[in-house]
Amino acid sequence: MKKKNKMPYKLRLWGMLCLTTSLATISHLQSMAQDGNAGINEANQKVRSYFDSGTNLMYAVGAILGLIGAVKVYQKWNSGDQDTGKVAAAWFGSCVFLVVVATVIKSFFGV
Repeated sequence: MKKKNKMPYKLRLWGMLCLTTSLATISHLQSMAQDGNAGINEANQKVRSYFDSGTNLMYAVGAILGLIGAVKVYQKWNSGDQDTGKVAAAWFGSCVFLVVVATVIKSFFGV
């Protein structure tokens, strides 16, 4: 007496086709993957390429803050406030800080 197969032929064929397709896809994706060192080196190059733009942006922000600070100090000076010197020192210090940080970061990373 023959045992009857409970799974229909089309369903078995469909299952085998799905299994084969998924295995082929997985093996293709593994062959396209890059090793860790190549990915890290690529990320390093991309980050280093943005440093010049970032330092120029920091210089521009420092210049804008310097102009805003100059206007605020001028307004305080004209109104006769006593703390004009402290305000001027604070604004000047913040502008110098931005310029120094941009330069140090640029030289630290060797860009």
